[in-house]
Amino acid sequence: MSYKPKFLGHVNIYVRNAERSQKWYEDILGLHTYDFMPGRAAFMSADIEQSHEVALIEVGEEAPGIQPRQVGLNHMAWMMHSLEDLEEFYHRLKEKNVPIGHVSDHGISIGIYFNDPDGNGIEVSYELPRSQWNRQENIFMGEGRLSGQFPGPWEEMMAPQQAAAR
Repeated sequence: MSYKPKFLGHVNIYVRNAERSQKWYEDILGLHTYDFMPGRAAFMSADIEQSHEVALIEVGEEAPGIQPRQVGLNHMAWMMHSLEDLEEFYHRLKEKNVPIGHVSDHGISIGIYFNDPDGNGIEVSYELPRSQWNRQENIFMGEGRLSGQFPGPWEEMMAPQQAAAR
C-alpha cells in the first residue's frame, strides 16, 4: 500500500447552468456525458474508461464569476495524443469562434489556453514523451529550457518573446 495517489481522478467545477456547460464541453472538447441531472450536475469524460474526469456543478445564473488572480483553480489541462491532434483542436476552436487567451511553449509541451462560458480556465496541451525531454529536473524554468519544438498555426498567438525564439 502507498500514500501516493494513483492519478488525479476528476476536477469538480462550478458553472451557472449545467445543461449549457454540458453542451459546450461536448461541442468544444468532445467529452462524453456519463450522467446529467438537470438543474444540478453533469459528469463528463474524454477517456470513456473513466466515469468522469470533470463534474460540472450548477450554482445558478446569479452566481458571481471568476475573479482574476484569486485563490482557486487557475485552469484544468486536457492532454492531446499528438501535436497534429493539437493543431486540429486549434482549428476547431477558431471555427467555433472560441476566444483563445494565449498559447504557451513550455519547452517540453505546448498549451492553448481559453475559458469555458463561465470563465473557468482550460488548457489543451501536447507534451513530448519523457524520453524526449531535454532534462528531467527544473523542466519549466531556468536557463537551458528549450523552445521552438512545436511549430504550428498557433505561432500567431504566441507571446512575442516565444515567437522571436523560433
